[in-house]
Amino acid sequence: MRPEIAVLDIQGQYRVYTEFYRADAAEKTIILVNGSLATTASFAQTVKNLHPQFNVVCYDQPYAGKSKAHNLHEQSLTKEIEGQILLELIDHFAAEHVLSFSWGGAATLVALAHQPRRIEKAVISSFSPEINSHMLDYLERGIDYLGSRDGDRVGNLVNSTIGKHLPTLFKRFNYRHVSSLAEHEYGQMHFHISDLLHSDRQCFFKAAEKINVPVLFMNGEWDEYTATDGARLFANHVQDATFSTLQATGHFLDMEHKAACRDSRNALLGFLKPAPQSSRPRYHYVQDQHALSI
Repeated sequence: MRPEIAVLDIQGQYRVYTEFYRADAAEKTIILVNGSLATTASFAQTVKNLHPQFNVVCYDQPYAGKSKAHNLHEQSLTKEIEGQILLELIDHFAAEHVLSFSWGGAATLVALAHQPRRIEKAVISSFSPEINSHMLDYLERGIDYLGSRDGDRVGNLVNSTIGKHLPTLFKRFNYRHVSSLAEHEYGQMHFHISDLLHSDRQCFFKAAEKINVPVLFMNGEWDEYTATDGARLFANHVQDATFSTLQATGHFLDMEHKAACRDSRNALLGFLKPAPQSSRPRYHYVQDQHALSI
């Protein structure tokens, strides 16, 4: 399964590396939005879960992965700019669906608030508007380590907090990637965290209230950082919200173990491709069956 690769020009300002996994029988296209410090590689399992039922698009933000060699990195990107980039990609690939992971949810909310005409459904995974005590500790330590560009401590922080339920092999890959980023990438994440800590987080709710398509919020039962209870704060702000809790799973969902991968796939396909006879209430809380340990 090899993607079609392209580096796209976004309004003459940014160059974005993209991977397009085409499926001849697929009727819909879905775009995947990375979390912070992540690249297209982090969606390897998600692509397998969605392809060939869908055409799947992955991309690297201008400051990350295979996009960074094509950009100047003269200033940090706001979530609003990232949202505009996503809107451009939605139009370019004629996508009907979008799926975000972790910090990618911020840009996705911004994009959805513009009510892109092509989008029919959206999935926001491992994201919460609430900064609870666990997340606050993670962010405050993170901003300290990022400020000093201490890649070793950033890598260990990620693996001991939001990544603590990852398999050992994945933790090694995660550490190797996070601890060896370019200086501008640490600066970009430092900017995002500073903005998050000091801005009015009501902006997420204001964006959510403008969304006019069904949204699935998917979180892991064991995720203390973007917890299910926090995600459900969106219930009164999104017109058509559905919530899915993946049992025995932390922040990284389908990357953590086989049962989490299966449950994630079932939740995604159940939402994006429901049985014709099924009906969906306005606010529906989905609790998948308990995952089996591997």
